[in-house]
Amino acid sequence: MTGSARSEWEFWIDRGGTFTDVIGRAPDGRLQALKLLSESPDYPDAATEGVRRLSGGEPVAAVKMGTTVATNALLERKGARTLFLVTQGFADLLVIGDQTRPDIFALDLTRPAPLYDRVVEITERLDAEGEIVQPLDEAAARRALDAARADGIETVAIALMHAYANDVHEARLEELAREAGFATIVRSSVASPLVKIVPRASTTVLDAYLTPVLRNYVNRVDKGLEGTPLFFMQSSGGLAPAGAFHARDAVLSGPAGGVVGMAKTAKRAGQPKVIGFDMGGTSTDVSRYDGDQYDRVQETLVAGQRLRAPMMAVHTVAAGGGSILTFDGERARVGPDSAGAMPGPAGYGRGGPAAVTDANIVLGRIQPDWFPKVFGETSDAPLNVEASRAALAALADEMGLASAEEAAEGFLAVAVESMAQAIKQISIGQGVNPSGYALAAFGGAGAQHACRVADALGMTTVLIHPYGGLLSALGIGLADIRETRMAAVEAPLERAFDEAGRIADRLDEEARNALAAQGLPADAIRSHGEWRLKVSGSDTSIPVSAGSRDTMETAFREAHKRLFGFIPEGELIVESVTREAECSPPGSSDWSINMAAPEAGTPRPRAQARMFDAGEWNEVPVYAIDQFAAGMSETGPALIMDPNSTIVVDRGWTATRLEDGTLSLSRAEAAGDHRGGTELDPIRLELFNKRFMSVAEQMGVALERTAHSVNIKERLDFSCAVFDAEGGLVANAPHMPVHLGSMSASVRAAAEAHPDLGPGDAVAVNAPYDGGTHLPDITLVTPVHDPVSQERLFYVASRGHHADVGGIAPGSMPPFSRTIDEEGVQFRNVKVMEKGRFLEAAVREVLASGLHPARRPDQNIADMKAQLAACAKGADELHRLVADNGLDVVKAYMGHVQDNAERAVRRVIDALDDGVHTVRLDDGAQICVTVSVDRDNRSATVDFTGTSPQRDSNFNAPASVARAAVLYVFRCLVGDAIPLNEGCLKPIELIIPDGCLLNPRPPAAVVAGNVETSQLVVDALFGATGRMAAAQGTMNNLTFGNDRHQYYETICGGAGAGVDAEGDGFAGESAIHTHMTNSRMTDPEVLERRYPVRVDHHRIRHGSGGTGRWRGGDGSQRRLTFLEPMEVALLSSRRSENPFGLAGGGDAYPGHQRVIRAAGGVEDLPGLFRIDVEAGDAIEIETPGGGGYGGESVIR
Repeated sequence: MTGSARSEWEFWIDRGGTFTDVIGRAPDGRLQALKLLSESPDYPDAATEGVRRLSGGEPVAAVKMGTTVATNALLERKGARTLFLVTQGFADLLVIGDQTRPDIFALDLTRPAPLYDRVVEITERLDAEGEIVQPLDEAAARRALDAARADGIETVAIALMHAYANDVHEARLEELAREAGFATIVRSSVASPLVKIVPRASTTVLDAYLTPVLRNYVNRVDKGLEGTPLFFMQSSGGLAPAGAFHARDAVLSGPAGGVVGMAKTAKRAGQPKVIGFDMGGTSTDVSRYDGDQYDRVQETLVAGQRLRAPMMAVHTVAAGGGSILTFDGERARVGPDSAGAMPGPAGYGRGGPAAVTDANIVLGRIQPDWFPKVFGETSDAPLNVEASRAALAALADEMGLASAEEAAEGFLAVAVESMAQAIKQISIGQGVNPSGYALAAFGGAGAQHACRVADALGMTTVLIHPYGGLLSALGIGLADIRETRMAAVEAPLERAFDEAGRIADRLDEEARNALAAQGLPADAIRSHGEWRLKVSGSDTSIPVSAGSRDTMETAFREAHKRLFGFIPEGELIVESVTREAECSPPGSSDWSINMAAPEAGTPRPRAQARMFDAGEWNEVPVYAIDQFAAGMSETGPALIMDPNSTIVVDRGWTATRLEDGTLSLSRAEAAGDHRGGTELDPIRLELFNKRFMSVAEQMGVALERTAHSVNIKERLDFSCAVFDAEGGLVANAPHMPVHLGSMSASVRAAAEAHPDLGPGDAVAVNAPYDGGTHLPDITLVTPVHDPVSQERLFYVASRGHHADVGGIAPGSMPPFSRTIDEEGVQFRNVKVMEKGRFLEAAVREVLASGLHPARRPDQNIADMKAQLAACAKGADELHRLVADNGLDVVKAYMGHVQDNAERAVRRVIDALDDGVHTVRLDDGAQICVTVSVDRDNRSATVDFTGTSPQRDSNFNAPASVARAAVLYVFRCLVGDAIPLNEGCLKPIELIIPDGCLLNPRPPAAVVAGNVETSQLVVDALFGATGRMAAAQGTMNNLTFGNDRHQYYETICGGAGAGVDAEGDGFAGESAIHTHMTNSRMTDPEVLERRYPVRVDHHRIRHGSGGTGRWRGGDGSQRRLTFLEPMEVALLSSRRSENPFGLAGGGDAYPGHQRVIRAAGGVEDLPGLFRIDVEAGDAIEIETPGGGGYGGESVIR
């Protein structure tokens, strides 16, 4: 960077979608601010216009910018036409992804379309060590590149299997692409050189898609600045020169500036540990800084696209000033939809809806006299208070409330609850107590809500910087110039320590040289590194600072203990190494702000205003921020205005100006008691919905963090729930659909078996004939008692799929079991904890019981202890709810939320007609269901009479599985985010004949009932309601292993087409998990590194979905070649029965499977098989499609 920090201007700019914030640091070090429209006919570019206006033509040393140009191009799908080159067999890689669906209750599962314009499979292959298995077919690649260029495609993205280990084929393809005339070529070995092909390929395509848009903008700004050094903010929080700014590092550019600004200004104000609270118009971003380093993540989803690059950890919740306020007849809702900038909230005077901003206007927390007059149809009017009042008054009338103020207070409380829950996820969810942090509020609306949010979290300090409304721009100015380099290692720490160190040294040299090449002084460049370590067999890596081997091992184990609650055993693996070089640019600390001259006491208010607080109107003083000198203070309620935001000092808080200009708000007196009564209130109904769900979600976080097994920690095959004192479900976090609703049976069975359960007791159940579902799913049930009276108040429970509980096959998922004893050991409501003491001897006795005991009892015990930790977390949160709100209120609202769900289901029933449907199993058995609607009582009977008797196979399902399927289907039909609880089934009478395959008698085998029959029950129910054709109707449970390896996966298929509540049709999605499962698929590169297997292909099985006006989704086709002898087994359905179409839609193809022998020959296999394979043999699974909806029926 050239020039003196004292003789020239420097500009720090955050270009947003609507406004561009400009901070100019004048030659004397003082800061000046300007806010411009990002797009205006009055100037070609907002950034250069801001520089021109403030500098007045004086010399400018540098311009530092953050920009949303790349993000907006992604959101609006305005990137370049891109060619995606990928290893043969993986054309559908970015469509299938990890096969999960984002919303488990959605009927229409449509995914975001891939960003590329064309995909071409490249003939080549490397193995997991980077050795060439199949050479690159250059001639075919040339033809594909020439054809794409001739068709006007602009950019190329290259992602080949295992290119992180050897980039030889990617590098050659880049050369060929340049020869074909492409200028923008991105290869994955450069863009994201780490293991996991899915995020690496997605990042590469995103980078290629957005690069031309970003380069065009950067060049335009650079040209306008006429040679002034130009830097851009990266998502990681560091600056990069314009020429080295990549699209993959630009997507979170603006939010990263806010995090840097928050951290650096808080540290300057004497608060090193801080939580950022950035509230804007449509959303709120929250972040955390622990005093030494930023909280960063490596991977995120942006606009449905997976991005892997170093970036600040920013959690976003859809609650901003523009979030729309609605009343659904039961609950007061805030967001997720936003009024946007046009028309904006009602108070903008353009006919917009009621929004959070309107609630603040009605309560006097926003004063129109202090806002610019840029509103109304002609954009020159003040905020329209009457429009805001009218909008809130209308909502108050709907809700039966006395005034607009009462409605506004309630909606504000709901918004605050949403924002507080987001902060809990980045603090409590990561083992950190937010009460030990200051809350740094920024963004246009942050300071209006900061005191309320802090109170909701028990935080007692709020920091508001004078540039809080422009903190992203300030952070961009204060950020270091940074270069980051990373490389995959994927080798044991003990063996690879020296080699990984050499790689890190090379990366360090590259990063330092890159900074030196920018003209930065070598002696001012700092560098540091981190190694990401994980335990062998796990995907959960943890970053540790580079150091000696012993130091890093210790750091890893300490971090693992803090995050997950235990110190892991096993070999440590180096996943990757990273080096960062950074340098503080001249002038980044040489700045000051204008402040009033020091005086004692409090300044004279500029005005008085009316603000509604604690149920009444109060006259409160109004100040301008520049009236406060260092040391001056004021006690709330009060309003302090700065040019870019309104600061609300709530009752009980004191605001003091610090030496650096920051306003520090402190809790001066204890928060008041706002418990309220037990009567139903629409505001508190929504608050308690969120609170009960938060308890279940925090239990899930605790279980995921503390579990040992891959099934629970990484495949997320678990569920956590809260129950009332009678065992009725109150809140079930949406983890695994097949668990939904079936846990109530486990809780009630545990309570009946142990009516005297006391504090600190816990019961384990997995036995299907005693409240369980199938044996791998072990449920831990814990009562929650009043600490004084010892009255049993609630229950909490956690269920996890254990990797093995014994039985005739490893993994406890045998295709051919005929009795329950062949499937594993049974916990028949066994007490496993008493008065807080884990009864290990009793647990081991069960795990060692029977003819086929559990194979890894130590892991079972470790996971059961993790489940108990989750239950303890739930109990703590419920005790906190009682302490904050009173026991009578919490009990009352447990009833109210169940009643709310009941009424929502009754509304769905009103729209249903009677229906009958029969689904056949592959063995000829049938599931019959009749749905009868009683409109007078708004209830329904779901009758499974006619269903076949229990089978001699393992496709029998306990009644709790059918109950879960009914609950899932009616929750999907509601089509709204109602709580999933006992109330959902109150309007439904469930009839399941005793002894049928959905209610078998012991000792019938049931392992397939949970994973296979459950899917068919759901299809039958949707068929009876006439709303959706059959999905694939199976989970395609594939296992393989030998004496050294064991692996289990489920494979995606087609979703059924159907119609929504309004009668609008939708097509089925292809190659996606449906209905009762949503488990992740292991990334192909991870699978090949961990097991002796090669993924030949996983692609969409085109044409397998049913025809119709709305087509059913296609299944998938997956082929694995085994590199050493294995035993392979499949447990599946819909191999002879076709997934049905509805309303004239065509049936889908059933599934199919075969073994391709290395010695020659192909053998078709049944849907249930267990075979031995030799090295070189391959198994290919073709999964069923989904049925079509509407149109002419097509019979195949």
